Amino acid sequence: MSKSERYETLLKQFEALTSDEDSIQANMSNMIALVHREFGFWWTGFYFVEANELVLGPFQGPVACTRIEKGKGVCGTAWHQDKTQIVADVHKFPGHIACSAESNSEIVIPIKHNGNIIGVLDVDSTEFNCFDEIDERYLQKMLSLIWK
Repeated sequence: MSKSERYETLLKQFEALTSDEDSIQANMSNMIALVHREFGFWWTGFYFVEANELVLGPFQGPVACTRIEKGKGVCGTAWHQDKTQIVADVHKFPGHIACSAESNSEIVIPIKHNGNIIGVLDVDSTEFNCFDEIDERYLQKMLSLIWK
C-alpha cells in the first residue's frame, strides 16, 4: 500500500475510535498508538504549552526531552513560527535538540484550539527524509478528530 492508502486506513480506524469518545487524552493516546505502530516511527507524541515552554505529553517511543523552550529545536520553532516543520535531516537543523541520536528526520505540527497554539505533534524517524506533505495532511486530519 502507498503511504496515502495506509493513512486512509488509519484515518478510518481513528474516526471509529473517536466517534463516541470525548476524552481528549484518550483520543491523543490512541492517535499516537495508531500512527506509531503503523509506520514504525522512532518517536511519536505531543508537547503542550505550559507558561513559556512546551512540556512533554502522551507519547510512544524512547524517553524524551521533558521541556522545550519557545523557538528552540524543531518543536520550539514550529510553535514560535506557527508553522509545520518538515525536516529531512535534523542534524542540519539550526539549534536541533538531540533528545536521541537515533532520530534523523522529523515532522512537527502546531496544534491550535480556539485560535491559540496549545501544543505540537512531534514525530521522529530513524530514516532521513521520511516526512512530506502527505504526512502533514493526514496527521492534521487526525488531529482535527481529537478536539471535536
